[in-house]
Amino acid sequence: AGGGRRGEGGGGGRGGEEKRLDPVEGSEESAYHAIATAAQNLNSLRENWLNPPEWVEWVITREEEKAGFPKRPLAKPGHEEDLKRRTLTNLYNERPQWLNMAHRALDAAVATAYGWEDYTPDTSDEEILHRLLALNLARSARGLAG
Repeated sequence: AGGGRRGEGGGGGRGGEEKRLDPVEGSEESAYHAIATAAQNLNSLRENWLNPPEWVEWVITREEEKAGFPKRPLAKPGHEEDLKRRTLTNLYNERPQWLNMAHRALDAAVATAYGWEDYTPDTSDEEILHRLLALNLARSARGLAG
């Protein structure tokens, strides 16, 4: 089914009722929090792969700081070429298991938020796109009728 899907979704199936992204009554963690946690984890894993602490030092000049720029990674001596090869393209071409697992966790959090109780990592992209289209068409129709 691929990882890292984005978009709007809803309903428990084809043309299903829209589910709001509100916490489930009685749950300890809201859908928002579950999605944010999974997304932050994915981002942290990617950032650590892109800029391993043993290879970089984070620097900023006074001018950059004054202009509001964040610190930037600077390769430590001996790691310049290693760091040049650490790109998101290379990461996604390699697609290590930890990256797949992080995307699956994010996909599952989003599917849960939309109430897709039948979602699995094997749910086809075609089925997911069908559900998203159905939700967006329903929202559009409500907007025109209102």
